[in-house]
Amino acid sequence: MDGGVVTFFLAVLIVAVLIFIAIVVTSKHGYVFNKEAYQTRFLEIENSLKKENPASFVTTIINCDKLLDKAMMEMGIAGKTMGDRLKKCDGRFTNLNAVWRAHKLRNAIAHESDLEITYKQAFNALAIYKQALKDLGAI
Repeated sequence: MDGGVVTFFLAVLIVAVLIFIAIVVTSKHGYVFNKEAYQTRFLEIENSLKKENPASFVTTIINCDKLLDKAMMEMGIAGKTMGDRLKKCDGRFTNLNAVWRAHKLRNAIAHESDLEITYKQAFNALAIYKQALKDLGAI
């Protein structure tokens, strides 16, 4: 092969590598989740919410929060707590304020012994966590 052909193929290879790097760096969801595992776990949580069982309201919120936090940690979002990680998530969620509200509800459950949660609160939190997991690409 002559030098011009080799130079051309080398240039094409370099451009292809640069395009690949640009796609990976700018990708919103650079991390690839085991979607089946996340979907299965979320479905279990979703199915555990029972209108006639107030204890399920609390466990649903706590388990959803844990699942979202796990996804954020797997993505490599830095932070000592989920709150720290949420502070670094601007632009990742369609409604970051809603995710914060759901997480604050989870914190209230954990820290306020006399807090009563309604089915509507649990159902709404479940929907928020579901959207957040979709936004991250986990489900």
